[in-house]
Amino acid sequence: MIRQNQNLVYQTHLEESQMNNSLKNYKLIISSVFLFLTLLLTGCSSIQVGREFDVQLFDSMVKTKETTKAQIVSWLGAPKSTGVSLDKDGEKSEEWMYFHGTGALSKMENAKLKILQIRFNTNGVVNSYNWSNSK
Repeated sequence: MIRQNQNLVYQTHLEESQMNNSLKNYKLIISSVFLFLTLLLTGCSSIQVGREFDVQLFDSMVKTKETTKAQIVSWLGAPKSTGVSLDKDGEKSEEWMYFHGTGALSKMENAKLKILQIRFNTNGVVNSYNWSNSK
């Protein structure tokens, strides 16, 4: 009877030990996956905003006082942002903005950004534009 109880105690202890090892392995796996995902997302992740466009091509095609909104949309698609611009003489112009930016989260100082602003007169024709492009 004593021998039987000792075997039962030993078996119970062995099962608890195996369960503890399984739990430790599970925690280790979960921790490893979490660490891997964290490193992946912070160290290698890149972001992109806006839509790619060719500033030089736009610059070669657009003609102030001639190019229409419809032509701009056919070249670049719908604008990412719209608003109103007020010039120094108090004249209001509709303004469209296109932008595109890319960069790695871990090295945002190396990010690339392009911005194109187009101003239209009341007839929907390009009045002026400006663009900038990071190097």
